[in-house]
Amino acid sequence: MFERNHKTIFVLDHTRYFSISSEQYISLDFLKGKFPSGAAEGAGGAGGSALRSGDGTMFSKSLWTCAVESSIEYCRIVWDLFPGHKHVRFIVSDTAAHIVNTWSASTQNMSHVQNAMVMVGVPPRSSVQSSDYSVIHGLRAAIEAMAEPTDEQLKAMADGCQQISNKGRVICITSARDNTSMKSLEDIFNTVMIQQNALAAPPAKKGLVIDHCHLVILNIVPLGIESLVTNRNLLDISPLLAVEIHTVAAPEISSKLTHLIMRHYDLASTTVTNIPMKEEQNANSSANYDVEILHARSAHTVVCGKDVSVLPTSIKEGAAYETVTLKWCTPRGCGASDLQPCLGQYPVTPVDVTSRPSSCLINFLLNGRSVLLEMPRKSGGKTTSHMLSARGGEIFIHSLQITRSCLDETPSIVDGPGGRVQEYRFSEFAQHVKLSRLMPLKTKSVPPDSLRPEHERLCRRLRYFPLTTGTSILYHLQRQMTWLPHFLHLIVKEDMEKPDEVRCQQHIYELYTSASRGDMLPFAHTNGARLKGNKIKDQYRLFYRELEMLILMTGQTQTPHHKNLLESLQSLRTAYGDITPKTEPAHLRSYTESPLSPERLEPNTVISSSNSVSLLKASKRRMSGSGQRSLLDIISSAERSQSSKRLDFSGRLCTPLGQVAKLYPDFGNKEKDSPTPGSTPVSKEEPLRS
Repeated sequence: MFERNHKTIFVLDHTRYFSISSEQYISLDFLKGKFPSGAAEGAGGAGGSALRSGDGTMFSKSLWTCAVESSIEYCRIVWDLFPGHKHVRFIVSDTAAHIVNTWSASTQNMSHVQNAMVMVGVPPRSSVQSSDYSVIHGLRAAIEAMAEPTDEQLKAMADGCQQISNKGRVICITSARDNTSMKSLEDIFNTVMIQQNALAAPPAKKGLVIDHCHLVILNIVPLGIESLVTNRNLLDISPLLAVEIHTVAAPEISSKLTHLIMRHYDLASTTVTNIPMKEEQNANSSANYDVEILHARSAHTVVCGKDVSVLPTSIKEGAAYETVTLKWCTPRGCGASDLQPCLGQYPVTPVDVTSRPSSCLINFLLNGRSVLLEMPRKSGGKTTSHMLSARGGEIFIHSLQITRSCLDETPSIVDGPGGRVQEYRFSEFAQHVKLSRLMPLKTKSVPPDSLRPEHERLCRRLRYFPLTTGTSILYHLQRQMTWLPHFLHLIVKEDMEKPDEVRCQQHIYELYTSASRGDMLPFAHTNGARLKGNKIKDQYRLFYRELEMLILMTGQTQTPHHKNLLESLQSLRTAYGDITPKTEPAHLRSYTESPLSPERLEPNTVISSSNSVSLLKASKRRMSGSGQRSLLDIISSAERSQSSKRLDFSGRLCTPLGQVAKLYPDFGNKEKDSPTPGSTPVSKEEPLRS
């Protein structure tokens, strides 16, 4: 019911060490007059230090100022995004623990915390450091504060809830010498938490039992100083405690806490780019600025799903986290048409609330304007994915639906990737659905395998089912041959009888008679063209081979009638000079498209005489033995045929097996180079003559 981020407690170390400079000096530009006398000393008392250099006066914040500013900025983001739901407390630790605010709603605001921090002030440098100054006092008080119930927990207890989840997070900003000191802090914190749970258990019941605590220790050092404390990721010290340690330079603590708050509250960063703003010095000119905002991570995941890697991201300078970059679009009023495809809205808050670009964007949105944000597509172009608008004085980011909306009409099935397809076999598929319809049994006990026969029957029927008529010769010709639909229906029947077999045998004989006379198969739109004799035979060969495959794929070879039909078809294939049944492959695969059919037709095309010839050629090529070869087999056989025509390397032929042939064996041999006695040397200038 209550998550770990329901309670967050900051423990700030207020020892004398935090009064030193952060060593990040900022230049001060005094437009009028000279640098006031005593300003350097006064700056040190106000939480910083000043020095004079050749470039002017430089000012530096103290470690305490850096810690307070960044921690207050952390709670500002929390209270902006989760007002009244997430709670943050502050505890200052020196010689004792000083409670800055409580869990009450009256102290959970920026004004109360800032006023309290002003009263606390910077640790004095003149104070004598003793063993009484320690951050342990604040850690003990943080455990006690975590055991105190919030208003929501008190309401749950009043409603009669027996078990209330009590988890929390403690962020301790301190400075330690080495890893041994950090280990000591972890052990003390774990021991005190166990003691507190013992007090909260019956019969004492002093507060709530702490179920789990997440301790984050930030070890702060001045800029340029190396620390002996090692960074460590989240580690479970005990079932009640998990600790992580970060060593950070004082000027970078704000960026570190921004990175941590994104993990603690599941936030995401978005940078709005190319925001046109007028310059203060010249109102007639404008420049483009960027504003970074924080919001719930769901604003991105609801658009792109869990895979947010498709979003354009970048890493901000000086930060360690990624921010999603969205481009400013033309602003306009927020209408119902913009919010209609909205998937969700989430409150936002700027990262740098004091910057001029952030202030201009906030005022622009609060005046009733809305801004659309664009993101690039993978295929090119841009799409509007988010929108910024204000409601009731708060700014929200709206996640817009970039895919097809549920309010749109569903796409037609004929709108395929290649265009409109008009030849889908809708009626045949509807017939299959009707034949596969099941009715519930009116019995109390149902056998465990009662659906297995029906499942096997459905798989057999759909094992060979071309999706379109243009990918099958059988289902394409059934529109022109009136007897073919009933013939195909009898072929796939499981309970074929003798009269059905006789009728099918008669149709096969009539088809054989037509082939003997040289009649063409009635393809659509043949325009009276006449094919050669061998082309007509190819048509009938493909027809019989696909018909045989239909019987084999549907598994209808168990009855003697189907076996007789199969034998008749195989004998016809033998008569046509096709592959004999004994050499046919026994392994069959499931096909949704016909493996024996012509090439896929383009949408809105008909089969002409020339088209039918090309389709028959492609079908014949696909049903031949070479059609079953892979691309690797074809390339390998081509390379082998080329290499067989070339003579092998003579060195390899003369060298025994297992040895390496030596290239130029006589190279460098003086005896071979010098002429033999009695031989006439050949002049280099005179050409050789045969």
